[in-house]
Order: sequence, then structure tokens, then C-alpha cells
Amino acid sequence: MKRLSALTLGLLLSAQSAFAVEVLAEQPDHTAGKVFGGLGGVILGGAAGGPIGALAGAALGAWSGSGAQSVLGLSDTAYLVKTDDGTQRVVRSPNARFKAGELVSIRGNRIARPEH
Repeated sequence: MKRLSALTLGLLLSAQSAFAVEVLAEQPDHTAGKVFGGLGGVILGGAAGGPIGALAGAALGAWSGSGAQSVLGLSDTAYLVKTDDGTQRVVRSPNARFKAGELVSIRGNRIARPEH
């Protein structure tokens, strides 16, 4: 049983790291603004209009939070990457910077320089 658990853990950990063929483009990421705006909208909308107000407030809050983050110049950085199987996905990287064409490693929902 311990061997099976160790094997399963090993497979799960190895599945977290996949190689992306290359970084295709850098793009702004407004996830934080959407989350905080959406949460504020749910609270205010729910207090003002019940469940329907909460849904409308969440949508309006996420939209305005994203816009506010963009206007204030507080956007994080996300990258469009092409994985080794040819699919494209957007991956966040708030701290490290990458150039188009650079080879990177994907770990969860973040990218990093590959370990050699």
C-alpha cells in the first residue's frame, strides 16, 4: 500500500510540471481586479437586491475591477504559451519576465525558467 501511495504521489507531482515549447506573447492580466471587484459586487449587490442583486453585482464588480486595474496601470503579467502538444494557454507570471520565443517550464498555473 505504501508503494502504491508513493507511486501515485510521484505521478501527481510529475504531472504538475510540463514543458511549454515557447512563449508566444505577453499580455496584461487583470485577475486580481476581477476577483476583488467581483467580491465587492457580490456583497453590495446582495445587500441591495438579494440573490439577483448579488449576481448582477458580481458581474458589474468584476468588470469594473478589471477596468480599474487596467486604468491605474496595475496590471499583472500573463503569457500566451504553446505547449509541447501544440495547445495554447495563458499562464500567469507576476514576478518573472520572459521574452517571446523563450522556452519555459509550466508549474501549475505559473511559468518559470526550466531547471537543467
